[in-house]
This record gives sequence, structure tokens and C-alpha cells, in this order.
Amino acid sequence: QDYFTDENRVLKKDPQQDYHLEYAMENSTHTILAFSRELHTCDTNDKSITESTVRVIWAYHHKDMGEAGQNYHGSNRGTKSLRLLNPEKEEVSSASLPYFDLTNKDVPVPDKDTTYWCQMFKIPVQHEKHHVTKVEPLIQKGHENLVHHILLYQCSSNLNDSVLDYGHECYHPNMPDSFLTCETVIFAWAIGGEGFTYPPHVGLSIGTASDPQFVLMEVHYDNPSYTEGLVDNSGLRLIYTPVLRKYDAGVIEAGLWVSLFHNIPPGMPEFVSEGHCTLECLEEALGAERPAGIHVFAVLLHAHLAGRAIRMRHFHNGVEQKLLAYDDEFDFNFQEFQYLKEERTILPGDNLITECHYSTVDRIRMTWVRK
Repeated sequence: QDYFTDENRVLKKDPQQDYHLEYAMENSTHTILAFSRELHTCDTNDKSITESTVRVIWAYHHKDMGEAGQNYHGSNRGTKSLRLLNPEKEEVSSASLPYFDLTNKDVPVPDKDTTYWCQMFKIPVQHEKHHVTKVEPLIQKGHENLVHHILLYQCSSNLNDSVLDYGHECYHPNMPDSFLTCETVIFAWAIGGEGFTYPPHVGLSIGTASDPQFVLMEVHYDNPSYTEGLVDNSGLRLIYTPVLRKYDAGVIEAGLWVSLFHNIPPGMPEFVSEGHCTLECLEEALGAERPAGIHVFAVLLHAHLAGRAIRMRHFHNGVEQKLLAYDDEFDFNFQEFQYLKEERTILPGDNLITECHYSTVDRIRMTWVRK
């Protein structure tokens, strides 16, 4: 049956029944219900289902619902953020493929709110070109809320193995100079995300002279409770294959540059910031190297606790195209790549605008935007 609830959490039967049972099965251990609903029901008691994040809330009781109504679920309840309309990724079995891990070794996480830890790694020697087909997060058990995001940067190929001996806090006055050579992001993961599988025709190139030999892994630790004595060994697993795909993958970063000039006043129910990747920027970035443009197949929208919605806008010849990606119900704890239903071509001279919506209605101090 189709029920709805109000601010008092009282369940009420909806006079407009929009949910339809398609299939039901019950045995001694499981009850399975499959149901359908229109994405937009024109019922004020229903939420429209879009490509944004949907918070699915579930609850159950071991007894069936009687004439008197539902039984109280007690502790049999939970919630999960999902993108119901995100297209299924084609999962190619990687069980037999080789892989290598880039993981921190006993990093002492300071008892402070935010720490960025950087560690240099060397890509295992490949004597010919290979393609990375999947990247999986290796988050230490129990640290799922501590590790907020991981970035992988390509570094200068002129470095030597001495840079591998130590990690250091990123963006620190005393950090090694070698870290400054690592500017190009080649992979990104954020909290709540699962492994990222490249499409069957695309892979991240390793093993050639122009591919990364040294990479810097930046891990953002989020420790708002200032817990002491935390030691972390999280990182990434890269699965690769000698069977080459048609195209090499890359990363284009767009958005708001982290700076002291970007801040949000307290008590704001809605505050919008825009990051502009201008036509001059994309002309310079793509004009000589990629005159036919680049093809976007996935987007990772990233923000922090004040983030409420993110929209990636795309302009061609001054005319706005369909949104490249958006999430109007952003969930800080569920940041996962959105696979585009159709690849989008971005050409030299196009514009990209990253539109970030924030709420600081529950804050009394200025919010400084961070990475």
C-alpha cells in the first residue's frame, strides 16, 4: 500500500495509490517485494524521482500489517542513499587481472578536524603500455567515516626513488619539494563511493614514457571529534590489463579554486558559488592537443558538509546545453561517480560552470571552503 508521512512521523494511507506491486515472494528467511511507480506522479504526497540522490528509508516488523495498521518497527530500520536512475555500469570480470595497491603505511592521523596526508608512490614497472580498467578504494576497516577522499596526482618523471621514503602532511611549509611537481589529477575517490570501473572502450594508460612513473596520493582525513591515536593504512587498488582499449582516460577538474577569498557567511539557507572554466581556458587546454575535443563519460561531484546541490553546466557557442551532471539532493556521505547515459563532447572554446549550492543556516561562524 502507498503511505506517506508528515513532520510528526505519522503514517497515513495515501488516497492516490501510485505504487503497484509487481512481484512478491516469501520463504522462511526472506520476503521480497518488487514494485513500480511513475517517476513523476503529480501527487503532492510523493517525491519526484530524478537523477539526484534519493534517500531510501526502510523499516519492517516481523508480523504482517493488520487491520489496525502497521506495527512499530523498533530497531529494524535504516537508510541508504542511492541514485535510482544512474545507469548500470557494464561490469567486466576483473578477478583474473593483475593489480597493484597504493596504500599508506601506519599514518598517524592527528587529533584535529582536517588533515591532508601525502605519500609518493612509484607505479610498478611495466615494459609496455597497459590500461587500468578499475580502481577500488581500500579503506581500513572502521575508518569508513575517517577517510573522506583520496586523490591521485601524476608527478614529474625526473624524480628518483628517494622520494618514496616518507609521507608528509600536504600543503605544509615543510613538505618535500618533490610534492610540488604533482599537479595533474589522474583519479579521484570520495566517501561513500565504491570502485570505479572504466567503460569497456576506455582505460587509464600506464607503462609508456609519457605515463605516470611517480604518483602522489593525497588522503583527506576527517576527524571532527578530534579522536587521538588513530593510525591508518587506507589507499587504492588499481586493476590493469595488457589488452588495450581504444581510448586513454584522463581527468578534467572544474569548479571553485580553494582560496581564502571563497567563504560563506553563517545563517544562510541558500548560498550559491560559481566556478567558471572559461572558453579561453578550454581553448588553451584543448586547442592544440585535443582540437576535436574530449569525451566525458563520467562525473564526480564533490563538496563538503555545507553542500546541498551541485550542477555542472555546459555551454557551446554561447548556448547552454543540457546539464552535464547534477545532484539537487547532495549527500556528503555518498559521493560516487555518475556514469553519463551518453558521452558528451566538450570542444575548445566551450564553457563549463560549476554551480555549488550551500546552506549554513545552522552555523554561527564563517565557513571557509576547503578541498
